[in-house]
Amino acid sequence: MIRKLKSGEYRLYSRKVDPRTHKRRNLGTFGSREAAEKHEREIQYFKRH
Repeated sequence: MIRKLKSGEYRLYSRKVDPRTHKRRNLGTFGSREAAEKHEREIQYFKRH
């Protein structure tokens, strides 16, 4: 899940809510949406290999 920050950067959040904090886990901040989407694809690949 990607959200745009006020600073203009994009942050990647986990899809599920963290049971301890009840918030989504921050998976990294990126300068462009393309970079955030690329990293999200890398994470999905890593989870299945």
